[in-house]
Amino acid sequence: MKSAVWHIAALVTVSIWGTTFVSTKVLLAAGLTPSGIFAIRFLLAYAGIWFFPDRGGRHLFSRSVTDELLFAALGITGGSLYFIAENEALLYSQASNVAFIVCTTPVLTMLMMFLLRRGERLTPLMAAGTLLSLLGVGLVVFNGCKVLRLNPAGDLLALAAAILWALYTLILQRLDARYSVTMITRKTFFYGLLTLLPLLAFRRPDIDLGLLARPDVILNLLYLGIVASLLCYAAWSLIVKHLGSTRTTNYLYVNPVVATVTSAAILGERITPLAIAGALMILAGIYMVERPQRL
Repeated sequence: MKSAVWHIAALVTVSIWGTTFVSTKVLLAAGLTPSGIFAIRFLLAYAGIWFFPDRGGRHLFSRSVTDELLFAALGITGGSLYFIAENEALLYSQASNVAFIVCTTPVLTMLMMFLLRRGERLTPLMAAGTLLSLLGVGLVVFNGCKVLRLNPAGDLLALAAAILWALYTLILQRLDARYSVTMITRKTFFYGLLTLLPLLAFRRPDIDLGLLARPDVILNLLYLGIVASLLCYAAWSLIVKHLGSTRTTNYLYVNPVVATVTSAAILGERITPLAIAGALMILAGIYMVERPQRL
């Protein structure tokens, strides 16, 4: 029963991330830039995390230089560089390409775990389930009506984003035994913002303060900053701690399903029978990955 709670938490967290596509699209249409959205999103999350209780005490620095460097790596892989790579990829490649490639994160995590021999036993059924879900993602993302068009620059950036998130999850698993979720989340936001500063020096976000007075802009920024960042990043840390990297990241396959349904409901985009079949493949794949844990 306790394990089921974390599986539900993983599903809810990834589902929320799946809806951020629409929120980001609304903000971009309003005139905000990708770097501006990220900066405000993480600023809100960083401010909010200080209101969270911290069982380990409010320490500014970690216990060693090595751990502090690992925290900086969290901010880069799960924050600044990840969002830069993903957003820049969208400038060069089709959104469907980017969504599909970023969803290879569970496969990459599984391969990294195998190469690093980091404790989680990978069975043939788990590998098959991961690949089945990846095929399902392909059907959902392309929705039966799009053609994969390779673009080296955009596709490599999307692959970089997938690798970065896989690394973020693995680093997270290394730190979560020694530090509180509150501290890990706070450090991630801090270093994410800090490592974004060099980019902002060359590419100013040019935020129109008048836009921040619009209700739709305010609500979407609060949703991205407080719900999708503050709450979901903290939840992700807890979920990885209880379920492990491989099992947790497999829930990322649900992300494009939620994005597709949300886009259909709010933006009026079409869902095809192939996309529905893909969603069923994703669920079947996740079940295959989780099944060995219950036998």
